[in-house]
Amino acid sequence: MIDETFHLTPLDVRRYEFGKALRGYDPERVNQFRDQVAEELERLSRLNQDLDAKARGFHEQLRAFRERDKAINEALVSAQQLRNEIREQADKEAALIIREARADGDRLVEEARAEIRRLQDQVESLERSRRAFLSQLRMVAERQLSEIQAAEQALASEIPSPDASPAWMGSLVKG
Repeated sequence: MIDETFHLTPLDVRRYEFGKALRGYDPERVNQFRDQVAEELERLSRLNQDLDAKARGFHEQLRAFRERDKAINEALVSAQQLRNEIREQADKEAALIIREARADGDRLVEEARAEIRRLQDQVESLERSRRAFLSQLRMVAERQLSEIQAAEQALASEIPSPDASPAWMGSLVKG
């Protein structure tokens, strides 16, 4: 399942403008981090496209295996009909052909089932990897947000209130 509620592209990251603030973040470091995030998004996008292409290839292989299975089943039916038509003439030969066809069919079906299981395992693994990545990305984003909030609170606590008098004024009054 793909979460389509939030799309952030490398171009979005590169074009985002941060507002200016007193004692704000270093613009050079922000731009550097923004470039790193954009490059990582590009890398992940390429990786996702590669994985999508592989998945399409696996689905195409699965379709081919199913077509082979259908063809084998149709061949088996044809072989059984042929056996009935020439049963009197070649009972032994027809039985041998059917046994071979069934063995081949079973082998191919079993191979196709094994391949399907392998492909399903890979798809599940890719989905687990995607969920883990999203979870890690969410944790990084939450950690960054909490650091930003802490920095804002620290900045707010450093700004003196307008009714507080500076310490040097108290020394003038006493002296």
